[in-house]
Amino acid sequence: MAPAPGAPSPRPQPSPPPATNLRPARGRSLRHSPPPRPLGAAAARAFHSPGRGTPAPAPPPRAFPAPPAPAGGVLGVLGGGARGGRPGAGAAGRRGAGARRGGAGTPLRRRRDGAGRPGRRGLGFGPANFSGGQGRAPGRRRGRVMRRAETMVHQVLYRALVSTKWLAESVRAGKLGPGLRVLDASWYSPGTREARKEYLERHVPGASFFDMEECRNTASPYEMMLPSEAHFADYVGRLGIGNQTHVVVYDGDNLGCFYAPRVWWMFRVFGHRTVSVLNGGFRNWLKEGHPVTSEPSRPEPAVFKATLDRSLLKTYEQVLENLESKRFQLVDSRSQGRYLGTEPEPDAVGLDSGHIRGSVNMPFMDFLTEDGFEKSLEELRAMFEAKKVNLAQPLIATCRKGVTACHVALAAYLCGKPDVAVYDGSWFEWFHRAPPETRVSQWKREKA
Repeated sequence: MAPAPGAPSPRPQPSPPPATNLRPARGRSLRHSPPPRPLGAAAARAFHSPGRGTPAPAPPPRAFPAPPAPAGGVLGVLGGGARGGRPGAGAAGRRGAGARRGGAGTPLRRRRDGAGRPGRRGLGFGPANFSGGQGRAPGRRRGRVMRRAETMVHQVLYRALVSTKWLAESVRAGKLGPGLRVLDASWYSPGTREARKEYLERHVPGASFFDMEECRNTASPYEMMLPSEAHFADYVGRLGIGNQTHVVVYDGDNLGCFYAPRVWWMFRVFGHRTVSVLNGGFRNWLKEGHPVTSEPSRPEPAVFKATLDRSLLKTYEQVLENLESKRFQLVDSRSQGRYLGTEPEPDAVGLDSGHIRGSVNMPFMDFLTEDGFEKSLEELRAMFEAKKVNLAQPLIATCRKGVTACHVALAAYLCGKPDVAVYDGSWFEWFHRAPPETRVSQWKREKA
């Protein structure tokens, strides 16, 4: 319709902005390009914004065949739960536990995510993927479920156990060296067995002897206290261990495992994450017929930088304060008789048995099978649940001198909880320093 005489002419309407987010198909114009393909269900959910339309129905979950259980119950690289997360990040990956081009004790190769960024936290591993194999859309936010899962598991954990079979293959292939070191951490009560003498008679080929008596704070009046950062760094450096070395620890105890978890924890508390325990120990190494030698190892010295992680270590003052604040759960790993005070502490003078008020008893032997292997993940979780120990809450492990408490830390780590702290002084220090009302024992009553 023509405007009325004298009326102002209408302003020209601006042309719509160009479609900058579209790209013509090669050799075709936008006008004649074919319509885009419909989004799949997973992509539709990834791009869906609440309040703008209806999301596509969820597809059935991807099913991955369950791999065979590895020998010795090796749980491999854990990502929160040994069987949760992406294939390969749990108890067994797509090719079985730890079979990522290197076996159960080889760290995952450094890879990059969909955006080409290195794996998180500088561990050399890719981030855990909780999308069931579906990659996230570029530039879009993750789904609510994926974000919650990544909050629960903020990093990929290094495998805490390696099998005797894997170690035997590594020895046979000549892989021991600056990148892989093996330690015999055996220790026995005086007058029973001689750890160093047994090492010199037979040990895993290439293994060095880790002397618990040398690598501790000898100036402390308490048993087996941690050495200083400089002491630890110098000691393990002389064993040929650097910050990039994968360390495998075992001991010769008849239980299959006794002091090895203590050395595993010592490396971790001094900032070294690439450390594993030989599942089944030297006992099963011999039982399975793997090679031994009497030749001592003479590794080339290395430079090791130790950085104390105070979150994995608790002091007397912190445990005493926790009696009031109750911020941490407290688990005692000694036998039930020693915990209750009905049995004496072995090889101890002036030390009554008993426990710290408020602690829960979980004997470390219960974490092992009769054959000396670590129990399955399901059994370990059931043990914590039976004792009403919540692995989602802070936890301190204690024993007599901070050794078997590390079994609690190892079992919790296998269940996806890597932050269990150890009270280094444990019952020995507590008995000599704490107020009497904080010590619970039936020993004196029965003796009277």
